[in-house]
Amino acid sequence: MQKVRFGIVGTNFISDWVIEGGLQDERFELAAVCSRSEDTARKFALKYGIPHTFTSLDEMASSPCVDAVYIASPNAFHAQQSIVAMSHGKHVLCEKAFASNAREVREMIETARKNDVVLMEAMKPTLTPAFRAVLAAMPEIGVPRRYFSCYCQYSSRYDKFKEGVVLNAFMPEYSNGATMDIGVYTIYPMVALFGRPKRIEATGLLLSSGVDGQAAVNFLYDNGLIATVLYGKIADSALPTEIQGEQGTIFLDRINIISETKLIHRKGTTENIRPDTPNHEYYYEVSEFIDIIQSGRRESAINTLDNSLITIEIMDEIRRRIGVRFPADKPE
Repeated sequence: MQKVRFGIVGTNFISDWVIEGGLQDERFELAAVCSRSEDTARKFALKYGIPHTFTSLDEMASSPCVDAVYIASPNAFHAQQSIVAMSHGKHVLCEKAFASNAREVREMIETARKNDVVLMEAMKPTLTPAFRAVLAAMPEIGVPRRYFSCYCQYSSRYDKFKEGVVLNAFMPEYSNGATMDIGVYTIYPMVALFGRPKRIEATGLLLSSGVDGQAAVNFLYDNGLIATVLYGKIADSALPTEIQGEQGTIFLDRINIISETKLIHRKGTTENIRPDTPNHEYYYEVSEFIDIIQSGRRESAINTLDNSLITIEIMDEIRRRIGVRFPADKPE
């Protein structure tokens, strides 16, 4: 069986989760890890039996032992690191948010096409069997009228913020904040389902560090569909996601980790449409990425480059309306 040899950039908990999922695919092979600290790279390599360590991404990306690079660094580094890897002919699976802004994403897409490599945003919910079941059930609800999604999660770093200690999660230098870290989960599935909205209205709370703590956004589509998303990092919520149509409603309990998916018909019957998912939740994005590479295609049919670009353009507009500006934001 042909293996795809991965180099990992970033040694935080998200890398752990992706590796756990990737190891369920027999084609996934851990070949290298890159960290700014040699000690950190060695400890991470020892943990997973990774044979090669690097402190230079340029060196790892130029190594013949690596076919693809998974990037899980802070948002502000995604574009530059992706471009370096792709410039060396490596395929790139890059964590959400894809980059700091749309200008960077366009540069990433241009580099991918120039070097004929796969580039995909690691937005995991839209690649799961649960979301594919949602796509299949869409005709059952008739004309879609409303999309509502909520993802509010009190950040484990917010207490420190209130004490005056600003960690990475609340720093504009790292292109962070509620829209980038949390809101993207509510917006990307909307784009995957309905495409680009024609109008955006956004309000939010700008924190003292310069990033947003929470936001509420309304979208209007050409067909009359109204979408609303609520997200934040300073309070919790148990509100679900719903896709309402004239003939029924699709219910998703959590948009970031979909555990329950139901089709509620207008006449009152309820149908469980979530298929059995024995694999790790991160397995599906890694498997999709490997499928694309080995099939000779250059992008996912769901996590398309267009969907990623539209999503970041929407988030740019939301940030503009709230007043969030990153050092990475430069004139187009």
